[in-house]
Amino acid sequence: QVQLVESGGGLVQAGGSLRLSCLASKNIFSINRMGWYRQAPGKGRELVATIIGSGSTNYVDTVKGRFTISRDDAKNTIYLQMNALKAEDTGVYYCNAREYGSWGRVSDYWGQGTQVTVSS
Repeated sequence: QVQLVESGGGLVQAGGSLRLSCLASKNIFSINRMGWYRQAPGKGRELVATIIGSGSTNYVDTVKGRFTISRDDAKNTIYLQMNALKAEDTGVYYCNAREYGSWGRVSDYWGQGTQVTVSS
């Protein structure tokens, strides 16, 4: 089991920046994959960025070059630095921890979400 607590959301003007944080209840180095998802009003949840133990990262095309995911293993925390924000980045951002078990079992854990609103 992993408990996740996000922080750092808020209201920002287009072109501005925000940094989201996600504190995990266990050593994140032991978690197979961590990431950020977002859900815009009336839409499904979308994968934004992921980071694995080696530090390798992956981003959805719409945020490449603007968002950066990072981790601090000593603090059991991952971050999402969001720059050059656009109105379409508005949504609830969720931290995710994914663990792979035996027989292909996948366990996903979620934070409560943090609201990001970008005004145009």
